Amino acid sequence: MLEIIDISVPLLPGMPVWPRDGGIRIVPVKRMAAGDKNNLSRLDCGVHTGTHVDAPWHFLEDGSTAEQLPLDAMIGEAFVAYLPEVDVITAETLARLTLPGGTTRLLLRTRNSELWETGVTEFRKDFVALTSDAAQWLVDQGIRLIGVDYLSVHRYGDGPLTHQILLRAGLIIVEGLNLTGVAPGKYELICLPLRLNGADGAPARAVLRRLPAGD
Repeated sequence: MLEIIDISVPLLPGMPVWPRDGGIRIVPVKRMAAGDKNNLSRLDCGVHTGTHVDAPWHFLEDGSTAEQLPLDAMIGEAFVAYLPEVDVITAETLARLTLPGGTTRLLLRTRNSELWETGVTEFRKDFVALTSDAAQWLVDQGIRLIGVDYLSVHRYGDGPLTHQILLRAGLIIVEGLNLTGVAPGKYELICLPLRLNGADGAPARAVLRRLPAGD
């Protein structure tokens, strides 16, 4: 059986969320310890909490919503690139990567992943993210999915252009991954966002499977 690597982050109270996004609450409704017949909880969080996929409507008024995201773009061979020293990802940064021919799904491991792994709870404004020229580079290279290891593909304080370039071109954006310990190379990606009708994004469970030797 192929090894499965969970690259999702746990959803739990106190985890970092985008400023003013409201955080996450797991509210007890019933508890057997209190005499109820079962345990029952209610989840209250934003659709961009933790590991999640952006729908085009998030930044494009005429964009499609979460239930319309193409599943085939989120399942298949992906390449993990490791960028340990960078503070910003530009087109030049991406052009220096040695991507295998035919790469259409790209996951970027940066120092951001250490924030998830070490349990940093406050939102960090200095996270590594992409510039708009990096977004255009991805479009020009025919990338279908880009995955990043913090809560936004664009830098804190930047305008929405990076998102708009990607979403307008039909790229899937997966944010909030934890790629700690994932070696650079090819994997099979399986990323399934919740089927939330009419939503601008959706939480997702994302895993990698190591490809058999020779693939």
